[in-house]
Amino acid sequence: MSHALQDPRPVKPRSSAPSSLTRGGLPRWAPAAIAALSALLGAGIGAVAGLESRMQWGLIAALLFVGITYTASSVVENRRQAKDRVATSLVWVCFLLAVVPLLSLLGVTIARGIKVLDGYFLSHSMAGVAGFAPGGGVYHALLGTIEQVLLATAIAAPIGLLTAVYLVEYGRGRLAKAVTFFVDVMTGIPSIVAGLFILTTWTLMLEQGPSGFAGSLALSILMMPVVVRSTEEMLKLVPNELREASLALGVPKWRTILKVVLPTAIGGISTGVMLAVARIAGETAPIMLLVFGNPLINDNPFEGAQSSLPLYIWEQYKVGSEDSFDRAWAAALVLIAFVMILNLVARGIARWKAPKTGR
Repeated sequence: MSHALQDPRPVKPRSSAPSSLTRGGLPRWAPAAIAALSALLGAGIGAVAGLESRMQWGLIAALLFVGITYTASSVVENRRQAKDRVATSLVWVCFLLAVVPLLSLLGVTIARGIKVLDGYFLSHSMAGVAGFAPGGGVYHALLGTIEQVLLATAIAAPIGLLTAVYLVEYGRGRLAKAVTFFVDVMTGIPSIVAGLFILTTWTLMLEQGPSGFAGSLALSILMMPVVVRSTEEMLKLVPNELREASLALGVPKWRTILKVVLPTAIGGISTGVMLAVARIAGETAPIMLLVFGNPLINDNPFEGAQSSLPLYIWEQYKVGSEDSFDRAWAAALVLIAFVMILNLVARGIARWKAPKTGR
């Protein structure tokens, strides 16, 4: 009888005190509030300590942000969550340390370069304009940069692409190792060394005068290893199943590479080529040695001295007048815009040529 009166349901144990992992967490607005508090404390400490650099104020605020975040999370949450928040805070701090100088540089360039950047500046050269006088433009330098970069890309991109295809698809043994070694060595070659090499071979040995093409040869040497490395990594990311499926259908290997592998990796290849273009667009030393600079418009890159945007910036800054400084900053802004446009074009080409996948 006593057994029949017993409740068959199991008795639930009384809930114990909440564990450290189930305690309340910081509200969503806590990181923003901690960041604001850290900024105020950093500015106050910097002002009291007599630190004039805003960068020092920012570093103090970053340290305070990490410390306050860890303390608040340890008190309200638990140590495990505190460590996670500290790691996240460090990532954000490093991100800001990388982005703030870039934004500051871009802001200063825009603020200084916009003074003289107009249609006249983009459509006129420095012909008949003294370096210390107002006026003049950047057309001749922009034209030279476009021609020299296009020639260097036409030389380096096919060679770099074919070299990467060889290393990934065919490269075996000592030859592949030797090619990889020399590509790594070329990656670290200073631009002045490439300029001296072309100066010795093209200008002195072959007795060719200064020209935009000579500068393009030196720029192509600097561009080639970047194209090889980026293309090689993109080709390695193509799944082997695609190659095997194509070969299983009886398609030759060269056609598999041309129709399957390269179209699949075209997005990364285009990005790598644009990175290489950005690498050479701002080079000045080879242009000084091989192109010489020219205040007049020379649209023939194979004959006569030319100018380029990096060389134009250096020449104007060397003059030392207020007008030349303004022209130098405006040319720097044009150079940044030139690289940005190239990147946008590369992204457009990558999307256009990327393989379409059906749903």
